[in-house]
Amino acid sequence: MKINAKRFRVSARKKISLKDRPTRVEPLYQSKDEYKELLAKQIEQLSAQQQLHYASNRYAVLLIFQAMDAAGKDGVIRHVMSGINPQGCQVFSFKHPSAAELDHDFLWRTTQCLPERGRIGIFNRSYYEEVLIVRVHPGILQAQCIPDGLVDGKTIWQERYRSILDMENHLHRNGTRIIKFFLHLSQEEQRKRFLARIDSPDKNWKLSLADIEERKFWKQYMQAYEECLSATSTRDSPWYVVPADDKENARLIIAQIVLDTFKSLELAYPAPSAEHRRELQLIRKQLVK
Repeated sequence: MKINAKRFRVSARKKISLKDRPTRVEPLYQSKDEYKELLAKQIEQLSAQQQLHYASNRYAVLLIFQAMDAAGKDGVIRHVMSGINPQGCQVFSFKHPSAAELDHDFLWRTTQCLPERGRIGIFNRSYYEEVLIVRVHPGILQAQCIPDGLVDGKTIWQERYRSILDMENHLHRNGTRIIKFFLHLSQEEQRKRFLARIDSPDKNWKLSLADIEERKFWKQYMQAYEECLSATSTRDSPWYVVPADDKENARLIIAQIVLDTFKSLELAYPAPSAEHRRELQLIRKQLVK
């Protein structure tokens, strides 16, 4: 299987149109069995890379997932990262901010959850919500206690993009590698998945009237995503627009992009110092004896 990740990557600071980006592409697998086999191989390679990552303790890796409801973020995280040692992975899901979080700047709550060196951090939604749902529903800004003179409807979003870019550049300079995924789902596919949630008792809890209300803002969300992706995809912290109408295909694409990123780091197990080698030989003697 050969996946050309560049076809899904958003070029740095290049304006994109999501209408020109497919929500479904030619499958990378011929059958369910082949899909399982391909994913299993990717998971095995990811597990090996994660062990190297943890042992070398040089970089931190942050994976960000953004999407409309029912696009498959949870499934991607559950399946693709299934072989990762829980000690080396941290998953955070960001929903409506608490009162304490609203009393800080919009990057504060996610900054506390950034991964340590040697770890993989996963954000299921992220600080990007502040230029997506908040942009679609600007009334949310009123609850953020920002001084009136600092909220200008004409400049607020560009200012937030700049804050995000400054933070991501800072993180990159200090060894954190950020990969950002937008799971590109069609409105029709979302409708089918919502209906499936109604028909499956074990998935009823995933759907509410609020989800249906948000569908009415689909066009506004797509516009917000287009501007966000165009403004914040960079060479060092790129966005990938992953076709999400086929869940299995999306998982294979994302797994390969994460793998390619790890391989680009050229990780290696730390070489023991001369003192450590002598210590190991002493331990050997004791164990043999």
